[in-house]
Amino acid sequence: MPRRVPARADTHATARLGFTLGGFGQWGAMWKADPEHDYRAHPEDYRVDRGEMGVLTVQPYKSELLPHWRFADPEKATESARRISEMFRAYVDERDVVGADMARKYLQMGYTRARRYANHPGGKKYDGPVPEDKSGQSGAHGREELPRGPEDRVKAESARIFKEAWETAEADPWYAEAKAEHKERYG
Repeated sequence: MPRRVPARADTHATARLGFTLGGFGQWGAMWKADPEHDYRAHPEDYRVDRGEMGVLTVQPYKSELLPHWRFADPEKATESARRISEMFRAYVDERDVVGADMARKYLQMGYTRARRYANHPGGKKYDGPVPEDKSGQSGAHGREELPRGPEDRVKAESARIFKEAWETAEADPWYAEAKAEHKERYG
């Protein structure tokens, strides 16, 4: 039986739901998935969130998807997007909305990371380290954005490949409906 109580139980709801509210303290706010929690066994504990939240913590999906995620060049991006898209389709066929949403997030992350490297040499967008209290959150957090370098066309092509796969996943009718229903029902 999976451990239902997360490592950081800062609200009574945390113990019941398998996630923590990560800083805003209200329903629907940013949440932090418990990496020890089994979201396949307990999909009701998963929160559909914007962007790529939970992509490196929601298990068992992280372990299934991350090994296939590559964007260094168009060849790797093509194979990666193809494999993750196949996994997306398998999750849809199994009616696994959490798995489908996680696969979509990996496709989106392929696009966003490749774009970052296309725009910024070395992928470094901001000057200086992330403040300790903002670790794990996206954003500038008061840091200056570094100037863009000349576009890396290899990474830009990798980004295009992932964007096409991401948009195809987003357009799947079952996924769109199931994601909206899950969000309405569970948050």
